[in-house]
Amino acid sequence: MQLELHKVHDYLWEIPRTGMMRVPGRIYASAPMIDDLRQDPALGQVANVACLPGIVGYSLAMPDIHWGYGFPIGGVAAVDAEDGVISPGGVGYDINCGVRLVRTNLHYDDVAGKAERIADALYEAIPAGVGSKGAIPGLRTDDLKRLLAKGAQWARDHGYASDADLAHTEENGRLAMAEPDSVSTLACERGRVQLGTLGSGNHFLECSRVDQIHDAAAAQALGVRLGQMMLLIHSGSRGLGHQTCEDHLRVIGAAAARYGIELPDRQLAAVPINSPEGRAYLGAMAAAANFAWCNRQLIMHLAGQALQRALQITPRELGFSLIYDVCHNIAKFEQHEVGGQPRTLCVHRKGATRALGPRHPALPAALRELGQPVLIPGDMGRFSFLLIGQERAMKETFGSTCHGAGRVMSRHQAQRAARGRNLYAEMAAAGVIVRSRGRATVAEEMPAAYKDVADVVQVMEAAGVSRRVARLKPFAVVKG
Repeated sequence: MQLELHKVHDYLWEIPRTGMMRVPGRIYASAPMIDDLRQDPALGQVANVACLPGIVGYSLAMPDIHWGYGFPIGGVAAVDAEDGVISPGGVGYDINCGVRLVRTNLHYDDVAGKAERIADALYEAIPAGVGSKGAIPGLRTDDLKRLLAKGAQWARDHGYASDADLAHTEENGRLAMAEPDSVSTLACERGRVQLGTLGSGNHFLECSRVDQIHDAAAAQALGVRLGQMMLLIHSGSRGLGHQTCEDHLRVIGAAAARYGIELPDRQLAAVPINSPEGRAYLGAMAAAANFAWCNRQLIMHLAGQALQRALQITPRELGFSLIYDVCHNIAKFEQHEVGGQPRTLCVHRKGATRALGPRHPALPAALRELGQPVLIPGDMGRFSFLLIGQERAMKETFGSTCHGAGRVMSRHQAQRAARGRNLYAEMAAAGVIVRSRGRATVAEEMPAAYKDVADVVQVMEAAGVSRRVARLKPFAVVKG
């Protein structure tokens, strides 16, 4: 059944309340995007999410929306922190999958002829692919538990991070509500040997150059200049997060009926936030999120060492420093204004990025007047973007924006489209050196499998939610 859609403005569309929906659904999209979505099952998922008990305002979707487990990827839902529910489908299997952007002192002209050397060095230093084992030796169980409690602070305590790194990481790289004992033995075993690994699928390392500056003042404040070499890191909680989601989905799926929760899709399985099952999931999810922040920090440390070796330069010459780290698969308790009153909400972001506006108290002092940096990776052949959150995000999207390009082909469709093609050669001809564990991943992640990320970020800028600061063009990419 095709859902009714009302145009709010050129970049925002509304699904009116109907049936079990407790609030309307809203989708940020251009007219061509919404035309493509009208027959997409992801639109129905926006309506389904609107049925969650305790949901506030709207069920939201960003312009990179596509079908996911329970929630659409690109979905945002804020529920009352006392009377609402928690749904693992609103976080996803890769808990705290996220992105960090690292600047260097290098200009692209300094490294243009060394892209293959750089790609090789990163590929050798950072294990990638399904089941890859960590570059950091396997942790003892007690040490892993401390890591799950402390997140990126564990990396600082062991010499892999600085205080500045933590200050420029969302939540300072740690959710205090983590309960390591809620993470299963199997999940711990999967994670214990995967610290400092990239993973597979759409995870990547990307060396890029700043090829456009859209906001000169913001770029200067962030230490970003035209032609500068940057590094994007996209990874998450690896097998530990996947197993954590699987473990708690099983429990929550069985428990939902006991709480009288009826939803139109069993993949939306949810329990009250303050139920024993809800608290256990939140504690385990936060522990997995802490693992992911620590993992990205370790990858950054290893990447910096690899670049120094490959380019035969000193740390001072490299100038490796973190601009920001954001996550886009998480549920967190945040303060938002609802009906003119402050209210504590549990904000589910599944394939959506936090985008706090200027002067938000959660931002470090150096960024507070500017707003939160937002990192939007595209496909490996086109561009990625550095954005800044805007005040309107706080009023309209619970401080959220898009997270990437969004798929237009499934992985199987992309593999079929890639048959008979030499994608490595095609990418090299386009100026991008790719290193990967296998051809299948490159096929699944081919540029044509994604929307043009420039269209996605333009929608959010036109809607006043986040604005462009700089565009990054990749030249060396490592995939799992």
